[in-house]
Amino acid sequence: MTGEYTCGRCLQVLQQGVRARGSGIRSQRFFSSKRGCNSSVVRCRNDHLLLKRLPEHPRQASSSAPSPQVASRNAQSFIRTAPSDPSAETRVLLKPNNLFHPFTKSPSPDIRSRAAFIRQNAFCPHPSHQQTRIPVSPHDPESKKGQGASDLPPAHAHFECPDCGIPVYCSEDHWMDDFESHLEVCETLRQINEDDHDLHSGRFFPEFSYPGPQDENCVINMTNWDTFLYTREFDAINSDRSMRQVTRMLTYPLTIGSVLHELSPYSLRKGGRFTAEGLKSVSALRYTLHPPKTGEGVDIQGLRLKAPPVRLFILGARAESSLPRQVWLQLSYMFPRSLMHIIFIGPESMANRDDEFPLPERIPENPFGGIVEDRLGGQLKITTYVDYFHTMYQAQYFQPFDPYFDCFVLFHPGLGHPASSHEWEETLPQLLETKVPIICTGYTQWDMERDIKWVNDKCAGEFDMLLEPGENIFRSLRWDLNDLDPHDISCGNWGLWAFRGKRYEALYKGS
Repeated sequence: MTGEYTCGRCLQVLQQGVRARGSGIRSQRFFSSKRGCNSSVVRCRNDHLLLKRLPEHPRQASSSAPSPQVASRNAQSFIRTAPSDPSAETRVLLKPNNLFHPFTKSPSPDIRSRAAFIRQNAFCPHPSHQQTRIPVSPHDPESKKGQGASDLPPAHAHFECPDCGIPVYCSEDHWMDDFESHLEVCETLRQINEDDHDLHSGRFFPEFSYPGPQDENCVINMTNWDTFLYTREFDAINSDRSMRQVTRMLTYPLTIGSVLHELSPYSLRKGGRFTAEGLKSVSALRYTLHPPKTGEGVDIQGLRLKAPPVRLFILGARAESSLPRQVWLQLSYMFPRSLMHIIFIGPESMANRDDEFPLPERIPENPFGGIVEDRLGGQLKITTYVDYFHTMYQAQYFQPFDPYFDCFVLFHPGLGHPASSHEWEETLPQLLETKVPIICTGYTQWDMERDIKWVNDKCAGEFDMLLEPGENIFRSLRWDLNDLDPHDISCGNWGLWAFRGKRYEALYKGS
Protein backbone atom coordinates (compact mmCIF):
# COMPACT_ATOMS: atom_id res chain seq x y z
CA MET A 1 0.00 0.00 0.00
CA THR A 2 1.38 3.44 -0.93
CA GLY A 3 0.33 6.90 0.04
CA GLU A 4 -1.07 7.41 -3.45
CA TYR A 5 -4.16 5.35 -2.53
CA THR A 6 -4.52 6.55 1.07
CA CYS A 7 -6.12 9.73 2.39
CA GLY A 8 -4.41 12.03 4.85
CA ARG A 9 -6.51 11.02 7.85
CA CYS A 10 -5.67 7.36 7.41
CA LEU A 11 -2.00 8.11 6.91
CA GLN A 12 -1.79 9.97 10.19
CA VAL A 13 -3.46 7.14 12.10
CA LEU A 14 -1.22 4.56 10.44
CA GLN A 15 1.85 6.65 11.20
CA GLN A 16 0.96 6.78 14.88
CA GLY A 17 0.59 3.00 14.93
CA VAL A 18 3.91 2.45 13.18
CA ARG A 19 5.74 4.80 15.55
CA ALA A 20 4.24 3.05 18.55
CA ARG A 21 5.70 -0.22 17.31
CA GLY A 22 9.09 1.45 16.85
CA SER A 23 9.35 1.12 13.11
CA GLY A 24 11.60 4.18 12.79
CA ILE A 25 12.18 6.76 10.08
CA ARG A 26 12.21 4.17 7.33
CA SER A 27 8.56 3.36 7.92
CA GLN A 28 7.67 7.02 8.03
CA ARG A 29 9.14 7.46 4.57
CA PHE A 30 7.20 4.43 3.33
CA PHE A 31 3.93 6.01 4.49
CA SER A 32 4.80 9.42 3.10
CA SER A 33 1.61 11.37 2.48
CA LYS A 34 0.45 12.26 -0.99
CA ARG A 35 -2.76 14.16 -0.31
CA GLY A 36 -4.78 13.62 -3.40
CA CYS A 37 -8.07 12.71 -1.67
CA ASN A 38 -10.56 14.53 0.50
CA SER A 39 -9.60 14.24 4.15
CA SER A 40 -13.23 14.45 5.30
CA VAL A 41 -14.19 11.17 3.59
CA VAL A 42 -12.48 7.81 3.99
CA ARG A 43 -11.48 6.74 0.47
CA CYS A 44 -8.81 4.18 1.33
CA ARG A 45 -8.66 0.88 -0.46
CA ASN A 46 -7.50 -0.55 2.86
CA ASP A 47 -10.00 1.30 5.01
CA HIS A 48 -10.62 -1.81 7.10
CA LEU A 49 -7.29 -1.14 8.80
CA LEU A 50 -8.62 2.17 10.02
CA LEU A 51 -11.96 0.71 11.09
CA LYS A 52 -10.17 -1.73 13.36
CA ARG A 53 -8.55 1.17 15.18
CA LEU A 54 -11.58 3.45 15.41
CA PRO A 55 -14.32 2.97 18.02
CA GLU A 56 -17.65 1.24 17.46
CA HIS A 57 -19.41 4.52 16.64
CA PRO A 58 -17.21 6.24 14.03
CA ARG A 59 -19.76 9.01 13.50
CA GLN A 60 -18.78 10.44 16.86
CA ALA A 61 -15.33 11.24 15.51
CA SER A 62 -14.78 14.49 13.66
CA SER A 63 -16.30 14.06 10.18
CA SER A 64 -14.97 17.37 8.82
CA ALA A 65 -11.49 17.73 10.25
CA PRO A 66 -9.65 20.90 9.18
CA SER A 67 -6.37 19.04 8.73
CA PRO A 68 -5.02 15.48 8.93
CA GLN A 69 -3.00 16.37 12.04
CA VAL A 70 -6.12 17.47 13.95
CA ALA A 71 -7.98 14.37 12.75
CA SER A 72 -5.18 12.16 14.01
CA ARG A 73 -5.17 13.76 17.45
CA ASN A 74 -8.96 13.48 17.68
CA ALA A 75 -8.91 9.83 16.69
CA GLN A 76 -6.15 8.95 19.15
CA SER A 77 -7.81 10.81 22.02
CA PHE A 78 -11.13 9.11 21.23
CA ILE A 79 -9.49 5.69 21.27
CA ARG A 80 -7.91 6.37 24.66
CA THR A 81 -11.13 7.70 26.17
CA ALA A 82 -13.51 5.19 24.54
CA PRO A 83 -14.04 3.09 27.72
CA SER A 84 -15.42 6.16 29.53
CA ASP A 85 -18.27 6.40 27.00
CA PRO A 86 -21.45 5.15 28.75
CA SER A 87 -22.76 3.54 25.57
CA ALA A 88 -19.50 1.64 25.17
CA GLU A 89 -19.65 0.32 28.73
CA THR A 90 -23.23 -0.96 28.53
CA ARG A 91 -22.97 -2.35 25.03
CA VAL A 92 -23.32 -6.13 24.98
CA LEU A 93 -20.73 -7.92 22.87
CA LEU A 94 -20.75 -11.70 23.10
CA LYS A 95 -18.65 -14.15 21.14
CA PRO A 96 -20.00 -17.33 19.51
CA ASN A 97 -18.35 -19.44 22.22
CA ASN A 98 -19.81 -17.34 25.05
CA LEU A 99 -23.52 -17.21 24.28
CA PHE A 100 -24.87 -19.34 27.10
CA HIS A 101 -25.89 -17.35 30.19
CA PRO A 102 -28.62 -17.95 32.76
CA PHE A 103 -31.54 -15.68 31.99
CA THR A 104 -31.47 -13.99 35.40
CA LYS A 105 -27.72 -13.26 35.07
CA SER A 106 -27.72 -12.38 31.40
CA PRO A 107 -25.56 -9.44 30.26
CA SER A 108 -28.58 -8.23 28.25
CA PRO A 109 -31.14 -6.16 30.19
CA ASP A 110 -33.93 -7.33 27.87
CA ILE A 111 -33.30 -10.98 28.66
CA ARG A 112 -33.12 -10.25 32.39
CA SER A 113 -36.50 -8.53 32.11
CA ARG A 114 -37.84 -11.57 30.30
CA ALA A 115 -36.55 -13.81 33.08
CA ALA A 116 -38.37 -11.67 35.64
CA PHE A 117 -41.57 -12.01 33.61
CA ILE A 118 -41.20 -15.80 33.46
CA ARG A 119 -40.58 -16.08 37.19
CA GLN A 120 -43.60 -13.93 37.92
CA ASN A 121 -46.09 -15.64 35.57
CA ALA A 122 -44.94 -19.21 34.83
CA PHE A 123 -45.91 -22.03 37.18
CA CYS A 124 -43.95 -25.07 38.28
CA PRO A 125 -44.90 -28.11 36.12
CA HIS A 126 -44.20 -30.69 38.82
CA PRO A 127 -47.06 -33.27 39.06
CA SER A 128 -47.48 -32.71 42.80
CA HIS A 129 -48.95 -29.21 42.25
CA GLN A 130 -52.60 -28.43 41.61
CA GLN A 131 -53.69 -27.48 38.10
CA THR A 132 -53.75 -23.79 37.25
CA ARG A 133 -55.75 -24.13 34.00
CA ILE A 134 -57.45 -26.67 31.79
CA PRO A 135 -54.90 -28.68 29.74
CA VAL A 136 -55.02 -27.82 26.05
CA SER A 137 -53.26 -30.96 24.76
CA PRO A 138 -52.08 -34.38 25.98
CA HIS A 139 -48.52 -33.03 25.95
CA ASP A 140 -49.41 -30.14 28.24
CA PRO A 141 -47.62 -30.49 31.63
CA GLU A 142 -50.87 -29.38 33.28
CA SER A 143 -52.43 -32.74 32.37
CA LYS A 144 -49.95 -34.50 34.69
CA LYS A 145 -50.71 -32.37 37.72
CA GLY A 146 -52.83 -33.57 40.60
CA GLN A 147 -51.46 -37.11 40.39
CA GLY A 148 -49.24 -36.91 43.46
CA ALA A 149 -50.02 -38.10 46.98
CA SER A 150 -50.62 -34.53 48.14
CA ASP A 151 -51.74 -31.73 45.85
CA LEU A 152 -49.57 -28.73 46.63
CA PRO A 153 -50.83 -25.25 45.77
CA PRO A 154 -49.48 -23.73 42.53
CA ALA A 155 -46.03 -22.18 42.78
CA HIS A 156 -44.17 -19.92 40.39
CA ALA A 157 -41.06 -21.11 38.56
CA HIS A 158 -38.18 -19.45 40.40
CA PHE A 159 -35.46 -22.10 40.01
CA GLU A 160 -33.27 -21.94 36.93
CA CYS A 161 -32.08 -25.15 35.39
CA PRO A 162 -28.25 -24.99 35.32
CA ASP A 163 -28.21 -26.82 31.97
CA CYS A 164 -30.60 -24.59 29.99
CA GLY A 165 -30.47 -21.41 32.11
CA ILE A 166 -34.26 -20.83 32.07
CA PRO A 167 -36.58 -20.69 35.13
CA VAL A 168 -38.59 -23.90 34.96
CA TYR A 169 -39.38 -25.18 38.49
CA CYS A 170 -40.26 -23.72 41.84
CA SER A 171 -37.36 -25.39 43.66
CA GLU A 172 -34.32 -27.50 43.07
CA ASP A 173 -36.02 -30.53 44.67
CA HIS A 174 -38.86 -30.48 42.15
CA TRP A 175 -36.37 -29.98 39.33
CA MET A 176 -34.39 -33.03 40.40
CA ASP A 177 -37.51 -35.12 41.01
CA ASP A 178 -38.96 -34.32 37.55
CA PHE A 179 -35.61 -34.24 35.77
CA GLU A 180 -36.52 -37.06 33.38
CA SER A 181 -39.44 -35.07 31.96
CA HIS A 182 -37.36 -31.92 31.76
CA LEU A 183 -34.68 -33.72 29.74
CA GLU A 184 -37.13 -33.97 26.83
CA VAL A 185 -36.90 -30.22 26.24
CA CYS A 186 -33.75 -29.19 28.10
CA GLU A 187 -31.48 -29.33 25.07
CA THR A 188 -33.93 -27.33 22.97
CA LEU A 189 -34.32 -24.75 25.75
CA ARG A 190 -30.55 -24.32 25.85
CA GLN A 191 -30.57 -23.74 22.10
CA ILE A 192 -33.27 -21.09 22.57
CA ASN A 193 -31.14 -19.50 25.28
CA GLU A 194 -28.11 -19.23 23.02
CA ASP A 195 -30.14 -17.99 20.05
CA ASP A 196 -31.67 -15.21 22.15
CA HIS A 197 -28.28 -14.13 23.41
CA ASP A 198 -26.98 -14.20 19.86
CA LEU A 199 -29.62 -11.64 18.85
CA HIS A 200 -28.47 -9.42 21.74
CA SER A 201 -24.76 -10.09 21.23
CA GLY A 202 -24.06 -6.88 19.34
CA ARG A 203 -22.50 -8.66 16.37
CA PHE A 204 -23.12 -7.80 12.74
CA PHE A 205 -25.73 -10.03 11.09
CA PRO A 206 -24.74 -10.64 7.45
CA GLU A 207 -27.52 -13.22 7.15
CA PHE A 208 -30.08 -10.39 7.26
CA SER A 209 -28.77 -8.90 4.01
CA TYR A 210 -31.29 -9.95 1.38
CA PRO A 211 -30.69 -10.14 -2.38
CA GLY A 212 -32.52 -8.00 -4.88
CA PRO A 213 -34.68 -8.98 -7.88
CA GLN A 214 -34.14 -12.41 -9.38
CA ASP A 215 -32.64 -12.72 -12.85
CA GLU A 216 -35.25 -14.31 -15.10
CA ASN A 217 -32.61 -16.60 -16.54
CA CYS A 218 -31.93 -18.06 -13.07
CA VAL A 219 -34.45 -20.63 -11.84
CA ILE A 220 -35.40 -20.84 -8.17
CA ASN A 221 -35.05 -24.27 -6.57
CA MET A 222 -37.58 -24.70 -3.77
CA THR A 223 -36.67 -28.19 -2.65
CA ASN A 224 -35.62 -26.96 0.80
CA TRP A 225 -34.07 -24.01 2.60
CA ASP A 226 -30.53 -24.69 1.36
CA THR A 227 -31.41 -24.90 -2.31
CA PHE A 228 -33.63 -21.84 -2.15
CA LEU A 229 -31.04 -19.62 -0.45
CA TYR A 230 -28.39 -20.80 -2.89
CA THR A 231 -30.43 -20.23 -6.06
CA ARG A 232 -31.65 -16.84 -4.76
CA GLU A 233 -27.98 -15.87 -4.29
CA PHE A 234 -28.10 -15.20 -0.57
CA ASP A 235 -24.78 -14.70 1.18
CA ALA A 236 -23.33 -18.01 2.29
CA ILE A 237 -24.63 -19.05 5.73
CA ASN A 238 -22.11 -21.38 7.32
CA SER A 239 -23.52 -21.88 10.81
CA ASP A 240 -26.69 -23.53 12.05
CA ARG A 241 -27.40 -20.63 14.39
CA SER A 242 -27.32 -18.07 11.57
CA MET A 243 -29.57 -20.37 9.57
CA ARG A 244 -32.08 -20.45 12.39
CA GLN A 245 -32.05 -16.67 12.68
CA VAL A 246 -32.65 -15.99 9.00
CA THR A 247 -35.39 -18.60 8.59
CA ARG A 248 -37.30 -17.16 11.55
CA MET A 249 -38.37 -14.18 9.41
CA LEU A 250 -38.25 -15.62 5.91
CA THR A 251 -40.64 -18.42 6.85
CA TYR A 252 -43.63 -16.11 6.36
CA PRO A 253 -43.16 -15.10 2.70
CA LEU A 254 -41.62 -18.45 1.78
CA THR A 255 -44.55 -20.42 3.19
CA ILE A 256 -46.88 -18.53 0.86
CA GLY A 257 -44.52 -18.73 -2.09
CA SER A 258 -43.90 -22.46 -1.67
CA VAL A 259 -47.62 -23.14 -2.21
CA LEU A 260 -48.35 -20.66 -5.00
CA HIS A 261 -45.16 -20.89 -7.08
CA GLU A 262 -45.15 -23.01 -10.23
CA LEU A 263 -42.01 -24.76 -8.95
CA SER A 264 -43.64 -25.59 -5.65
CA PRO A 265 -42.21 -28.57 -3.73
CA TYR A 266 -45.81 -29.72 -3.19
CA SER A 267 -47.39 -31.61 -6.07
CA LEU A 268 -50.18 -33.99 -7.00
CA ARG A 269 -47.91 -37.02 -6.99
CA LYS A 270 -47.85 -39.49 -4.13
CA GLY A 271 -46.47 -37.73 -1.10
CA GLY A 272 -46.84 -34.32 -2.74
CA ARG A 273 -49.86 -33.52 -0.51
CA PHE A 274 -51.81 -31.53 -3.12
CA THR A 275 -55.31 -32.79 -3.81
CA ALA A 276 -57.12 -32.59 -7.14
CA GLU A 277 -59.21 -29.67 -5.87
CA GLY A 278 -56.09 -28.02 -4.55
CA LEU A 279 -54.40 -28.19 -7.93
CA LYS A 280 -57.43 -26.54 -9.53
CA SER A 281 -57.36 -23.61 -7.09
CA VAL A 282 -53.61 -23.13 -7.19
CA SER A 283 -53.50 -23.36 -10.99
CA ALA A 284 -55.88 -20.40 -11.21
CA LEU A 285 -53.57 -18.29 -9.04
CA ARG A 286 -50.47 -19.43 -10.90
CA TYR A 287 -52.07 -18.33 -14.16
CA THR A 288 -52.03 -14.77 -12.80
CA LEU A 289 -48.74 -14.96 -10.90
CA HIS A 290 -46.80 -16.32 -13.90
CA PRO A 291 -48.07 -14.33 -16.91
CA PRO A 292 -46.45 -14.92 -20.31
CA LYS A 293 -43.90 -12.47 -21.62
CA THR A 294 -45.61 -9.77 -23.65
CA GLY A 295 -42.57 -7.98 -25.06
CA GLU A 296 -43.32 -4.71 -23.30
CA GLY A 297 -40.77 -1.93 -23.36
CA VAL A 298 -40.04 1.38 -21.68
CA ASP A 299 -41.46 3.56 -24.46
CA ILE A 300 -45.09 4.26 -25.32
CA GLN A 301 -45.15 1.64 -28.08
CA GLY A 302 -44.01 -0.96 -25.57
CA LEU A 303 -46.89 -0.44 -23.15
CA ARG A 304 -48.95 -3.56 -22.49
CA LEU A 305 -52.03 -4.26 -20.42
CA LYS A 306 -51.33 -5.91 -17.07
CA ALA A 307 -53.54 -8.01 -14.88
CA PRO A 308 -54.77 -6.55 -11.58
CA PRO A 309 -52.61 -7.30 -8.52
CA VAL A 310 -53.00 -10.57 -6.68
CA ARG A 311 -54.48 -9.87 -3.24
CA LEU A 312 -53.09 -11.84 -0.30
CA PHE A 313 -55.33 -11.37 2.75
CA ILE A 314 -53.38 -12.18 5.92
CA LEU A 315 -56.03 -12.47 8.62
CA GLY A 316 -55.30 -12.24 12.33
CA ALA A 317 -51.96 -10.61 11.55
CA ARG A 318 -49.61 -10.13 14.48
CA ALA A 319 -45.82 -10.35 14.27
CA GLU A 320 -45.79 -10.86 10.50
CA SER A 321 -47.18 -7.37 9.90
CA SER A 322 -44.17 -5.76 11.60
CA LEU A 323 -41.52 -7.64 9.63
CA PRO A 324 -39.06 -5.49 7.67
CA ARG A 325 -40.42 -4.78 4.23
CA GLN A 326 -37.30 -6.29 2.68
CA VAL A 327 -38.54 -9.64 3.99
CA TRP A 328 -41.89 -9.31 2.19
CA LEU A 329 -40.14 -8.09 -0.95
CA GLN A 330 -38.63 -11.56 -1.24
CA LEU A 331 -42.13 -12.82 -2.03
CA SER A 332 -42.48 -10.25 -4.79
CA TYR A 333 -39.11 -11.24 -6.26
CA MET A 334 -40.37 -14.82 -6.62
CA PHE A 335 -43.06 -13.54 -9.03
CA PRO A 336 -41.24 -10.81 -10.98
CA ARG A 337 -43.87 -10.33 -13.71
CA SER A 338 -46.94 -9.91 -11.49
CA LEU A 339 -48.28 -7.27 -9.12
CA MET A 340 -49.03 -8.15 -5.50
CA HIS A 341 -51.09 -6.51 -2.78
CA ILE A 342 -50.59 -7.82 0.76
CA ILE A 343 -53.43 -6.90 3.13
CA PHE A 344 -52.91 -7.32 6.89
CA ILE A 345 -56.19 -7.51 8.81
CA GLY A 346 -56.64 -7.92 12.56
CA PRO A 347 -56.88 -6.01 15.83
CA GLU A 348 -53.19 -6.75 16.54
CA SER A 349 -51.90 -5.96 13.06
CA MET A 350 -50.16 -2.79 14.31
CA ALA A 351 -48.32 -4.48 17.16
CA ASN A 352 -44.64 -3.47 17.45
CA ARG A 353 -45.24 -0.56 15.07
CA ASP A 354 -45.50 2.23 17.61
CA ASP A 355 -43.66 4.70 15.36
CA GLU A 356 -46.64 4.79 13.01
CA PHE A 357 -49.24 5.75 15.63
CA PRO A 358 -51.70 7.45 15.77
CA LEU A 359 -53.76 5.53 13.26
CA PRO A 360 -55.25 7.38 10.28
CA GLU A 361 -58.62 8.98 10.75
CA ARG A 362 -61.55 7.03 9.35
CA ILE A 363 -62.97 9.13 6.54
CA PRO A 364 -65.32 8.29 3.63
CA GLU A 365 -62.31 7.73 1.36
CA ASN A 366 -60.72 5.43 3.97
CA PRO A 367 -63.60 4.10 6.10
CA PHE A 368 -61.57 1.48 7.97
CA GLY A 369 -58.43 3.56 8.55
CA GLY A 370 -56.11 1.56 6.32
CA ILE A 371 -52.38 2.28 6.41
CA VAL A 372 -51.08 2.08 2.84
CA GLU A 373 -47.43 1.39 1.94
CA ASP A 374 -47.20 1.79 -1.81
CA ARG A 375 -44.45 1.32 -4.40
CA LEU A 376 -42.41 -1.19 -2.43
CA GLY A 377 -40.05 -2.36 -5.10
CA GLY A 378 -42.42 -1.19 -7.82
CA GLN A 379 -44.58 -4.32 -7.77
CA LEU A 380 -45.64 -4.69 -4.14
CA LYS A 381 -48.19 -2.81 -2.07
CA ILE A 382 -49.00 -3.41 1.62
CA THR A 383 -52.12 -2.22 3.42
CA THR A 384 -52.88 -2.71 7.12
CA TYR A 385 -56.34 -2.60 8.75
CA VAL A 386 -56.77 -2.69 12.52
CA ASP A 387 -60.18 -4.32 12.39
CA TYR A 388 -61.89 -7.70 12.10
CA PHE A 389 -62.38 -9.28 8.72
CA HIS A 390 -66.03 -10.17 9.30
CA THR A 391 -66.80 -6.48 9.90
CA MET A 392 -65.22 -5.48 6.60
CA TYR A 393 -66.83 -8.42 4.82
CA GLN A 394 -70.29 -7.37 5.94
CA ALA A 395 -69.58 -3.90 4.57
CA GLN A 396 -68.60 -5.54 1.23
CA TYR A 397 -65.33 -3.65 1.31
CA PHE A 398 -63.30 -6.24 -0.65
CA GLN A 399 -65.99 -7.78 -2.83
CA PRO A 400 -66.00 -9.36 -5.32
CA PHE A 401 -63.52 -12.15 -4.64
CA ASP A 402 -61.92 -13.94 -7.56
CA PRO A 403 -60.06 -17.29 -7.28
CA TYR A 404 -57.66 -16.02 -9.99
CA PHE A 405 -56.57 -13.01 -7.93
CA ASP A 406 -57.31 -13.64 -4.23
CA CYS A 407 -55.93 -15.88 -1.51
CA PHE A 408 -56.34 -15.99 2.28
CA VAL A 409 -53.45 -16.77 4.63
CA LEU A 410 -53.81 -17.58 8.33
CA PHE A 411 -50.52 -17.77 10.25
CA HIS A 412 -51.08 -19.66 13.53
CA PRO A 413 -54.73 -18.59 13.71
CA GLY A 414 -55.66 -20.67 16.75
CA LEU A 415 -58.94 -21.75 15.18
CA GLY A 416 -59.45 -24.47 17.74
CA HIS A 417 -57.77 -22.82 20.71
CA PRO A 418 -60.24 -22.27 23.58
CA ALA A 419 -59.14 -18.65 24.02
CA SER A 420 -59.45 -17.57 20.38
CA SER A 421 -61.90 -19.91 18.62
CA HIS A 422 -64.87 -17.62 19.35
CA GLU A 423 -63.26 -14.87 17.26
CA TRP A 424 -63.33 -17.09 14.16
CA GLU A 425 -66.88 -18.45 14.40
CA GLU A 426 -68.32 -15.58 12.36
CA THR A 427 -65.36 -15.34 10.01
CA LEU A 428 -65.09 -18.99 8.96
CA PRO A 429 -68.43 -19.20 7.05
CA GLN A 430 -67.55 -15.99 5.23
CA LEU A 431 -64.19 -17.39 4.15
CA LEU A 432 -65.81 -20.54 2.83
CA GLU A 433 -68.39 -18.49 0.95
CA THR A 434 -65.70 -16.77 -1.12
CA LYS A 435 -64.53 -20.12 -2.64
CA VAL A 436 -60.99 -18.74 -2.41
CA PRO A 437 -57.98 -20.83 -1.21
CA ILE A 438 -57.20 -20.54 2.51
CA ILE A 439 -53.64 -21.37 3.59
CA CYS A 440 -53.20 -22.17 7.30
CA THR A 441 -50.19 -22.90 9.49
CA GLY A 442 -49.72 -24.18 13.02
CA TYR A 443 -47.10 -23.97 15.74
CA THR A 444 -47.00 -27.74 16.31
CA GLN A 445 -48.65 -30.85 14.93
CA TRP A 446 -51.13 -30.84 17.79
CA ASP A 447 -51.98 -27.19 17.19
CA MET A 448 -52.59 -27.87 13.49
CA GLU A 449 -54.72 -30.96 14.15
CA ARG A 450 -56.79 -29.05 16.71
CA ASP A 451 -57.56 -26.36 14.11
CA ILE A 452 -58.57 -28.96 11.53
CA LYS A 453 -60.84 -30.69 14.02
CA TRP A 454 -62.53 -27.38 14.87
CA VAL A 455 -63.16 -26.61 11.19
CA ASN A 456 -64.60 -30.11 10.74
CA ASP A 457 -66.90 -29.65 13.71
CA LYS A 458 -68.15 -26.27 12.56
CA CYS A 459 -68.40 -26.77 8.80
CA ALA A 460 -68.36 -30.50 8.11
CA GLY A 461 -69.01 -31.24 4.45
CA GLU A 462 -68.80 -27.57 3.45
CA PHE A 463 -65.12 -27.39 2.52
CA ASP A 464 -62.59 -29.16 0.34
CA MET A 465 -59.07 -29.97 1.48
CA LEU A 466 -56.56 -28.42 -0.91
CA LEU A 467 -53.27 -29.34 0.77
CA GLU A 468 -53.04 -32.32 3.07
CA PRO A 469 -51.80 -31.36 6.55
CA GLY A 470 -48.16 -32.00 7.30
CA GLU A 471 -44.84 -30.41 8.17
CA ASN A 472 -44.01 -27.20 6.34
CA ILE A 473 -40.86 -27.48 4.23
CA PHE A 474 -40.11 -23.82 4.87
CA ARG A 475 -40.90 -23.75 8.56
CA SER A 476 -38.77 -21.73 10.92
CA LEU A 477 -35.71 -23.70 12.02
CA ARG A 478 -35.56 -21.73 15.25
CA TRP A 479 -37.58 -22.82 18.27
CA ASP A 480 -39.52 -20.33 20.37
CA LEU A 481 -40.33 -20.30 24.08
CA ASN A 482 -43.67 -19.59 25.69
CA ASP A 483 -42.93 -17.23 28.57
CA LEU A 484 -46.07 -18.35 30.41
CA ASP A 485 -45.03 -22.01 30.21
CA PRO A 486 -41.30 -22.59 29.56
CA HIS A 487 -41.90 -26.25 28.72
CA ASP A 488 -44.18 -25.21 25.84
CA ILE A 489 -41.83 -24.85 22.87
CA SER A 490 -42.83 -24.37 19.25
CA CYS A 491 -41.50 -23.02 15.97
CA GLY A 492 -43.06 -20.63 13.49
CA ASN A 493 -45.21 -22.20 10.77
CA TRP A 494 -44.33 -25.80 11.65
CA GLY A 495 -47.47 -27.26 10.09
CA LEU A 496 -49.08 -26.36 6.77
CA TRP A 497 -52.47 -27.17 5.25
CA ALA A 498 -55.02 -25.48 3.00
CA PHE A 499 -58.74 -25.68 2.38
CA ARG A 500 -61.52 -23.90 0.47
CA GLY A 501 -65.29 -23.66 0.45
CA LYS A 502 -66.85 -26.55 -1.44
CA ARG A 503 -67.90 -25.87 -5.00
CA TYR A 504 -71.04 -27.40 -6.42
CA GLU A 505 -70.93 -27.69 -10.19
CA ALA A 506 -74.26 -27.99 -12.00
CA LEU A 507 -74.37 -30.54 -14.81
CA TYR A 508 -76.96 -30.21 -17.56
CA LYS A 509 -78.10 -33.37 -19.31
CA GLY A 510 -80.08 -33.34 -22.52
CA SER A 511 -83.36 -35.22 -22.88
